Parts: sequence; C-alpha cells; structure tokens
Amino acid sequence: MALSPLHPIDERSEEVTVRPAPSKTYQLNANTNEIGSLIDGEQAIRQFIVKAVKTARFRFLIYDDQYGSELDDLIGADVSDALLQVEIPRVIREALIYDDRVDDVVNFDITREGDRLYVEFTVVLADGTTLTEGVTI
Repeated sequence: MALSPLHPIDERSEEVTVRPAPSKTYQLNANTNEIGSLIDGEQAIRQFIVKAVKTARFRFLIYDDQYGSELDDLIGADVSDALLQVEIPRVIREALIYDDRVDDVVNFDITREGDRLYVEFTVVLADGTTLTEGVTI
C-alpha cells in the first residue's frame, strides 16, 4: 500500500514501542585498574555516573565533547564556597544529562571534608526510578 493523505491516519501509521538499549559494559575496578566481567542495569549506570563525573571533559581524545565533567576547572581555583555550591551541581548535571538513560539530576548535598568535597545527588532515570550516588572530589 502506498502512502497517501487520502487514507485514514491509522492506515498510514504504525505504533512503535521504544525499548531502551542495553547498557552492558565492562566493570572497572578503580582501585586495581583492572577490567572485570560484563555488567548491566543499575550497576552499569552507577559506574557511568561516577566515571563521567570524575573524567575531565575535553582532555581525552577517546571521548566525545559531551563526555566527562569540567570539575577540574573548579578544583584548586580560588572560588568561594557559595560559587562552588552553585557550580558543582550545574557541572555534574551537564555531565550526566546527555545520556539517554538520565532524565534529571537533583537534590545535591555538598559537604567539605578537609581539602575534599563530598557531593551526594539523586539521578532520575528515564524509566522513572531514582539512584542516589556520591562522589568525592
């Protein structure tokens, strides 16, 4: 059947169900720098979150311009705590929101532990579930 505007819309269109692509990846051990077995689902998303936040954007040619964060620009810079409270959530959100699995990043809690910052936040996934994750900067 040819497409024609004279036919009813239900004859010209087809409903498509979108299925999320699998998120299988290799498990990375940051302590030993070893690659482990395949992981998927929540474990793979959690690994993506930590890795994307801790990887410097524009520094490694293997990644495109969307991958990583610009936290390195803030670390060691002479900026006030008030500016860090605003910039860190923005930078982390930008690092994660481009991924199709992530809808939003909310509820940031930033605490200073000596010369380090601990950032805890909630990631709202495309399927409606939420994950709470924390990173030390």
